[in-house]
Formats: sequence, C-alpha cells, structure tokens
Amino acid sequence: MIEKVTVLGGYNKQGEEESVKKVVIKKGEIVGVVGPTGSGKSSLIGDIEQLAQKDTFSKRKILVNDEEPSYDDRTNPRKKMVAQLSQNMNFLADMSVGDFLNLHAKCRGASSKCADAVIKLANTLTGEPIKEEHDLTILSGGQSRALMVADVAIISDSPIVLIDEIENAGIRKHDALNVLSGHGKIVMVVTHDPVLALMTDRRIVMRSGGMEKVISTTESEKSISKKLNRIDDLLLNLRDKVRNGDVIEDINLDGVNL
Repeated sequence: MIEKVTVLGGYNKQGEEESVKKVVIKKGEIVGVVGPTGSGKSSLIGDIEQLAQKDTFSKRKILVNDEEPSYDDRTNPRKKMVAQLSQNMNFLADMSVGDFLNLHAKCRGASSKCADAVIKLANTLTGEPIKEEHDLTILSGGQSRALMVADVAIISDSPIVLIDEIENAGIRKHDALNVLSGHGKIVMVVTHDPVLALMTDRRIVMRSGGMEKVISTTESEKSISKKLNRIDDLLLNLRDKVRNGDVIEDINLDGVNL
C-alpha cells in the first residue's frame, strides 16, 4: 500500500539547485503543478512516472513510502504504480466499451461487475451519455476522458495518477478530481486553468525547469474555486444544449460573482 510519494529536488535548466528541496505527497491529496509554458511541468511529472533515481536531466529522486523503488518496480508493467491521463488521449482499440472494461477488469483481477460501475460513474462526469455497446473509437474527447477517469478510479490499481492539462476535455473537472482522490489515489494535476489549480490542496510552481515554491491553497482561494466550478458546470451544460440544438434564452449566474 502506497501512503506517500516524496520528490527530492534536483537541478533546473541552468544547472542550479532547485529552490524546493523536498515535496511529500500523501494518499488522497491533490497537488497542482503550475508555471509558464516551458517551465518544466511535464518534466516533473515525467520524473514521477519514471520513478526517477537521479537518472534524468533534472537529477531528481523519487521515493515511495520513504524508500527507493526497486528496478522491478520501475520496469515491470504489472507493477506499474502510475496512471497518466492527458487531454490528447484517445482509444484505439476496435471494441465496445463493455468489452474493453470487462477485459481490463479481468486483467486486473477485478470483479466483472466493475464495468457497470465504471460506466455509471463516467456518466456523472460528462454530459454525453456513454453506453456499454458504444464503440470506443467513436467516443468524443469528453466521453473518453470521463471513461478513463472512472476506469482508473475503480479498476486500475495504480496508486498514483498524473493528469496533464485536461482543462478542455469536456468533463466535470471538480467531480473528476474528487473521484480520484476519494479512491485513495495520489493525484497530481498539470494545468494552466485556474479552475483546476484552485481545486488542489497545494500547487508546485515551476520556473526554468525547477521547482521554485509550493503554495498551500488558502480558504479564500477555495471559496473562489467553488464559484469558478459553478461557472465551469454552467458552461458544460450550455455546451450540451448547443450540441443538442437547443435555443439558449437565459443564463442563471446567481451566486457566481467573484
């Protein structure tokens, strides 16, 4: 059982030691990774995905439960600790949603009942209904992301989830993060989106390839996050209405003033 992951700082693009020497991320926690384009956000989560041992450009070291992961932990696909979700992920398998989920559940040694649970959960994250008989290759981006989030939460036993810029993925982002953290996952979110950034417990600020500082989300920011999330849900619902050919006559913005 993985209770925490520790990132030990290395060096930035200039070869200088990172300002942040150590970050500990515990089970059930959501941590954001923010910074300008090219600041090293993807490099940081790449180090975590590889369980780096000072063998990447940054020279960072990743500990799992305060211990160095073994070579087998790092290379054996059956022991993969990290699941990564990105905005550009799409299914390539020519099979139905139900067949895919049943196959994944069988590979993971999970109950066959998991497929129904995954579809039910996924449908709470997207406005476009997903059905068992749907072909994976015809799912929209939002449906694909919702299905993957639900699959990772229910079927996958990877305890660490890395989410890379899903701001335009067409899913209910707040609910998706809560689903993953609520299932005891360690969740890291790379984002430029203030809605996502303020949903996290802490956020790592990247500059020039290095971890510059760690900011704990304030109570004021959490309040702003709730209001932004209501706006985000409103936009998602409006998107569904436009797709369905509905006429938009009124928008209720009560309670969303910042």
